[in-house]
Order: sequence, then C-alpha cells, then structure tokens
Amino acid sequence: MAVTREQIDAICAALPGATLAHPPELVSWKVGGKMFACFGGDGEMSGVSVKCADVDTARMLIDAGVAQRAPYFHASWVRLVFDSARLDDARHRLTASYDLVRASLKKAQRDALPARGES
Repeated sequence: MAVTREQIDAICAALPGATLAHPPELVSWKVGGKMFACFGGDGEMSGVSVKCADVDTARMLIDAGVAQRAPYFHASWVRLVFDSARLDDARHRLTASYDLVRASLKKAQRDALPARGES
C-alpha cells in the first residue's frame, strides 16, 4: 500500500515540537530547528528522506528494497518513495529519524521541547 504525503504529515505533526518548514527553506519537518524529514523527488521517485542511525543502517534499508539513497544527503539518509513505502515502515523510520535528531540537540533545546510520549 502506497504512503501519501498527508499520512507523512500526520505522523510528523504528532511528534512533540515538530514543525513544518516551507519555501524558501526545503519543504521539511524539523525539531529544534534541525531537519528530520525532507520531501523531494518527482513522479515515481517522490518521497520523504529520513536520517538513519548510521551509514550501515541506511545501506541495509537500501539493499532490502525498503528505501533508496537520498540524493544530495549524507549516506546515513534514505528516501522512502511514496509509491512503494509501507505505512508501518514509514512511521518507524520517521520516528527513528525524529528521535535521532532530537537526541542530537543541545540539552537546553531538548529540555524546552514537550515530553516525548510513546507513539
């Protein structure tokens, strides 16, 4: 089952402190001013790029056919293509990306964010 932009937005909007950035910035979701999900691509290649814990995780997802390499991003990022991503996989990857980016914020920034509940 294909994933839609609306589903991605709903998942991201439910994450504490997540904000949607619009042009002139990249259309993306951020926490503490740092991007954890970025929309891009055209047609069959359109999707959302997310951060993985490391390059090995990204390679594993690409090799398994769950994701594609995210163009223009560090090798630890992957793109989930809307036409082929599954909703459960997308939810997991989005929340994992959010958690990674949130954990990388300075302590004061993390402490200023609403508590992270289970989703």
